[in-house]
Amino acid sequence: MTQAEVYEFDNAPLLSAARTATGLENFGDPRFEEGLAALCQMLDTTGGLDERGRRSNWKRLVRLLSTRLRVEAAFGTHPEIREREIRRPMFLTGLPRTGTSATFNLLGQDPAARPLLLWEGTFPEPLDGLSEGAEDPRHKAMKETFAKLRERNPDFTRIHFADADTPEECVIPMAITFENVQQGIEVLMEPYASFFRDADLRPQYAYYRDLLKMVDWQRPGERWLLKSPAHLWALDAIVETFPDCCIVLTHRDPLEAIASYCSMMETLLESQGFSPQPDLGKTVLDFCATSLERGYSVRDRSDPRRFIDIRFADFVDDSMSVIRKIYDHFELGLDPSAETSMADYLAANPKGKHGAHEYDLGRYGLTEADIQARLGWYIDRFELG
Repeated sequence: MTQAEVYEFDNAPLLSAARTATGLENFGDPRFEEGLAALCQMLDTTGGLDERGRRSNWKRLVRLLSTRLRVEAAFGTHPEIREREIRRPMFLTGLPRTGTSATFNLLGQDPAARPLLLWEGTFPEPLDGLSEGAEDPRHKAMKETFAKLRERNPDFTRIHFADADTPEECVIPMAITFENVQQGIEVLMEPYASFFRDADLRPQYAYYRDLLKMVDWQRPGERWLLKSPAHLWALDAIVETFPDCCIVLTHRDPLEAIASYCSMMETLLESQGFSPQPDLGKTVLDFCATSLERGYSVRDRSDPRRFIDIRFADFVDDSMSVIRKIYDHFELGLDPSAETSMADYLAANPKGKHGAHEYDLGRYGLTEADIQARLGWYIDRFELG
């Protein structure tokens, strides 16, 4: 097999490589193959990947498919996993760069909350033969990998700090459905962008519920705490799949949020070996605006008790006041020990701890008028200007 064939983006060789890597055959519902095909086409023809990017993205897809094979094998070996219940999960969502991570990390200090950690979202399947109480070697390896990544790419660390044990986005395990936003850059390029926007997201969230059950079966928690800006696209699927859910919506002046997100996507595109995207600003603005339009069409016709809106500016001014507001709205008990843990976390993690992230809206071909034209309704609704 030649080098070109190794990195050929097509379903058949990728599926074969994953089967060879794992010795497993069953990928489960073949529905995922349509999204995989759209993703392959984007990677092969649209993204302008250099050789390094082709290699890393090929390996990423094989890893995701291998994880899917191991997940399906675990479901087959342990059918009792699907019998578990995920009770009253809390979802955080909003435009990217609106404080979802900061709010998520603070809420995660409550012992009653069970945030999804990066390493277990990456490896949701149980490891056969692991002794009770022993550290999962995948966890150890990921900690070492992220330490090296932070040294190699400090710019991205300033934008979004991550480690094996940081609470992380649901998109990490959902990537094996091949119907989600993947790393965030894929949904900005065709044909995967159109595939994602047209997809029925309910089967993806039903599968994600089973993945949560799998992690909960290994390391149970009282109340799951989950987060991703991508959830804005699927509030109807979330409410249908988790009817007792609590949904926190975060808000920030989109002049700041859009510019910050463009900067984040530009950095990620470069690090993944993609060519520069000339219309990045306009594409990001349309993606973000459409996610808000879809999300609020669902929010406004749904039971208001399921939702609460919080502003990033209010969170920065008085984080604990916002946290108490969330707990009061959903009638959750905030134990004094949880408040103490949250206060300690705030003291130990001041804003900008990992460096300042600077960004400029004009760099991405956008003006304040562009943002106002598309998101004026949002700015006015939440008094963000």
